[in-house]
Amino acid sequence: MKDALTRIPWRNWRPKLLDCLPAYTISSFWPDLIAGLTVGLVALPLAMAFGIASGVTPQAGIYTAIIGGLIVSLLGGSKIQIGGPTGAFVVIVAGIVARHGLSGLLMVTMMAGVILLFLGFTGLGNAVKFIPRPVIIGFTNGIALLIASTQIKDFLGLHIKEVPSEFIARLQSLGANLHTFDGVTIAVAVISLAVILMVPKFVPKLPGSIVALIVGTLSVAVLQLPVETIGSKFGGIPSGLPAFAFPAFRFDLIVPLFPAALTVAILAAVESLLSAVVADSMCGDRHNSNAELIAQGVANLVVPMVGGIPVTGAIARTATNFRAGGKTPVAGIVHALTLLTVILVLAPLAKFIPLATLAAVLFVVAYNMGEWKEIGSILRLELPDKSVWFITFALTVVADLTVAVEVGMALASLLYIYRVSQTTTVSIVTPEYIEDGRAHILQDKQVPAYVSILRIHGPFLFGTTDKLADETADLSKYPEIVIIRLRNMTAIDATGLHALEVFSDRLKRSGRTLLFCGARRQPAQLLIQAEFVEHIGPENILSDVQAALDRAREIAAGFSGVGAAAARHLGRGSI
Repeated sequence: MKDALTRIPWRNWRPKLLDCLPAYTISSFWPDLIAGLTVGLVALPLAMAFGIASGVTPQAGIYTAIIGGLIVSLLGGSKIQIGGPTGAFVVIVAGIVARHGLSGLLMVTMMAGVILLFLGFTGLGNAVKFIPRPVIIGFTNGIALLIASTQIKDFLGLHIKEVPSEFIARLQSLGANLHTFDGVTIAVAVISLAVILMVPKFVPKLPGSIVALIVGTLSVAVLQLPVETIGSKFGGIPSGLPAFAFPAFRFDLIVPLFPAALTVAILAAVESLLSAVVADSMCGDRHNSNAELIAQGVANLVVPMVGGIPVTGAIARTATNFRAGGKTPVAGIVHALTLLTVILVLAPLAKFIPLATLAAVLFVVAYNMGEWKEIGSILRLELPDKSVWFITFALTVVADLTVAVEVGMALASLLYIYRVSQTTTVSIVTPEYIEDGRAHILQDKQVPAYVSILRIHGPFLFGTTDKLADETADLSKYPEIVIIRLRNMTAIDATGLHALEVFSDRLKRSGRTLLFCGARRQPAQLLIQAEFVEHIGPENILSDVQAALDRAREIAAGFSGVGAAAARHLGRGSI
């Protein structure tokens, strides 16, 4: 038994907090304290807004941020990840509540928690990398549009008893009731939106959403503005700690609710791991994917006991944590305790919070999470990629997120099979083929010390792009110029293209130069079609490795500063 326990890879599930605590000091605590307080204040209006938009109560969103955020920081695999409710779940949670009620939602959340635990303990969480970029962008665009559409009623103060859950019916209802708008509500909403957008421009470290929340709440409380508030709709937010209770579990609903639970689990895994990757790029660390998924699983098992909604890693709040100085998971713990303090002390004031202000908050969230700039890059791709994106987007909006993900994945899988099939060729070796290949071989080339050559072998499609990130995690071991040899890369898709763009940007920020050489027909065509050539510069995409080495020598001749040392390596032997 003891031998069996020693063989269990505990390190794979070890929380980052345990790695940080041995060297933790008082001087380490102050930056985490400031960051935690800042993120806690940022999370307050977001948590309430996500709760309301999801069809539950504002306190459900806050309880989720407190309990979920605390668990993710205690058990998670990222140093600065902040967990809590996010906009990605709003649409699917609202749909579950509409069809199965709150009890159905709590079941789905707990089932998703079990799935996340399974993914984390088995290491299968890495399977989320098999979701291609057009699918992710498609349902992200769709979710953002749906969130914005759910907030029009509160933003304009429309008198609609119940807004339909279906997108088309919702637009028809909103259009038919536009004449019922309320001028005071619109004024509060517009001012709140202006405050959210303008405050960071003048005071970058001050969260615009919390300023808007304070301004809106004080305006309603002092001026007695006749607008709908949390108090008028929900009766306010209860003070004190949430009551823990195990939700009713109906076994007959497990099968009907399983697709929704699987969708919630996939979304939680994708968003939390994506957020963790973003956190790694900011703080220079490497997250533990398995530990992160286990933390998300535990959080989603516990939050239903306080009536909460699904939990995942929150990219915007994680970025805020880093910008505010957060260094360890202690900042996330402080964030959760800050929200708890607000609930205990300031809950009575929540009844004055105008729904129009929260609608303005969610409009900004929808815009920021929508990745609208990515649509242009998607439209520059090949027709199959554009089709996968559009179908996923359309189904997310007019059908159901679960259906959108399922169909998008099915189409992407077919596209993967098609692209791989196109990489197989059979042809006779001719003297011309042999001669053409001489410029691409490395055996007779002198590679200077200021150059590293990476090669990508095989199709560089979704599901394989993490290999580049793994190989280049530590840029310090790379010299001033990096050449990626594409001679043996048989195909590339939108996800692969995005991975190359991310790597290019990382190298550029580090003061290094990236060159490409030897691209085959399909990758070369896509690089041009997607305007990647303009992104990296046409002079840095070469026909073969010899041309790339010549270009590297040309660049090295002009090195200065950090690259000056490389110039001294000119003409030295191969490596």
